[in-house]
Amino acid sequence: MKKIFILTGEPSGDKLASQVIKKLKIKDDKIQYLCLGGENLTNLGIKSIKNLNDVTFLGFTKVITNIFKIKKNINETVKQIIEFNPDILFSVDSPDFTLRVAEMVKNKSPKIKTIHFVAPQVWVWREDRVKKIKTFIDHVLLLFKFEKFYFDKENVNCTFVGHPLLEKTKTAKIDLNQIIGKNKAIISIFPGSRKSEIQKLMPVLINFIKLMNQKYIDFKYVFHTTYNLRSNIEETLKKTEIENFDIISDEKIKEHILEKSVFAVTKSGTISLEVCFKKIPSVIIYKINWINYFIIKLLVKIKFANIINIAANKMIIPELIQSKCSSRIIFNKVSDYIENPKKMSVQIAETQEVLDQFITDNSPSENVAAILKSHI
Repeated sequence: MKKIFILTGEPSGDKLASQVIKKLKIKDDKIQYLCLGGENLTNLGIKSIKNLNDVTFLGFTKVITNIFKIKKNINETVKQIIEFNPDILFSVDSPDFTLRVAEMVKNKSPKIKTIHFVAPQVWVWREDRVKKIKTFIDHVLLLFKFEKFYFDKENVNCTFVGHPLLEKTKTAKIDLNQIIGKNKAIISIFPGSRKSEIQKLMPVLINFIKLMNQKYIDFKYVFHTTYNLRSNIEETLKKTEIENFDIISDEKIKEHILEKSVFAVTKSGTISLEVCFKKIPSVIIYKINWINYFIIKLLVKIKFANIINIAANKMIIPELIQSKCSSRIIFNKVSDYIENPKKMSVQIAETQEVLDQFITDNSPSENVAAILKSHI
């Protein structure tokens, strides 16, 4: 029986990988899987060798203070992959973790084919990584067409497959009134997929909602999170007097909630693409400690944090980063959009123009699944 090990490092990668594996299971139901993944892959009946939350760490300071734990995680993961002896190591995103594992696996067992999905952002910083990647990755799968330039330049075997989060899926109808109640306009909130992000952003978001509640009475704030992090958000919100909120963890319900939202406040990252794809106006927020932020500012070579703004080379979606990531500034921005529907329409129109560059003729998940199938 052919075998694939799926290697992820955070929830966004787990979600991308699960969409691909769903398609691959339809093409071939005789493949054996093992993974390092989260709830999306385990929901497909695939065993994970570790809890995803214990694997990677956000920010330079977290990495430095947990360096020995990270090395241990890498070594243990490599050992279990070698023992599983897959035909393919399918690594997804989180390059600082997954590519280190892939390199060690390739050195120990060259016959294992290494396919990496979601190329490291060499167009942001450390372009020289491409030369090293080609020594241990057999095939790089790209989310964005403009990335191909960097890998073709070094003769790396690469394919533009598109972004699986930007493909249309059929979903069953759900009566949202049973979940969030009637007569409330929804503002979706995405506070992050890591405990450290939530700890930073939740106090800001709580005060933002309090400011909104002083001015508006007709909004419901729905927090989108994973099952693992739900209790953290719930406990934090219970300590406040806020009542007009809900917390959603189910992926199918999340999608319906987002589609019915009038606005979104989202942590910088992959989720912003989903929000744009659903034609929901938004603002981007992010806050890390000042040491990490200073290091990033020294290293990166781009003006924006969000992929939509990067691709457009202009600020389409407001980025409220660091000192701008305050309750008052978020409130002012969101309030300004809500009271100026034309501004929301302009943002949606401009994001759709950018998204057209990212969308492929075929389903991106199908494209990736087909490539995995061709290598096995």
